[in-house]
Amino acid sequence: MSIQQTQTNGVHRLIISGRLDQTQTPQLEETLNNLLTAGHYDLLVDLTAVTYINSGGLRCLVSAWRKARQQGGDLVLCGLNDRLQEIFGMVGFDKVFSIYPDCETAVVNR
Repeated sequence: MSIQQTQTNGVHRLIISGRLDQTQTPQLEETLNNLLTAGHYDLLVDLTAVTYINSGGLRCLVSAWRKARQQGGDLVLCGLNDRLQEIFGMVGFDKVFSIYPDCETAVVNR
């Protein structure tokens, strides 16, 4: 897994690629916590290049979403492939997160 960061109009975008599993989740968790601690509460997580996510990855995203919301921000997702959409739907997270088909749409709707 790799994580790239960009910032546009106050929104921090994390571009994640590869597998988001137990071995990779701590890296994402640290990155998200660092952004939140620094006061960046508007986060966009680009999952376009993520091939797999497990419960640890889901937990990490929900935890960061909660922290962002407590500070008046939000963590939104974009670019979920069919399998990730299915997983988010099965666990009900499609009702928790704002999920956009692509990042451009996510930025416009923020």
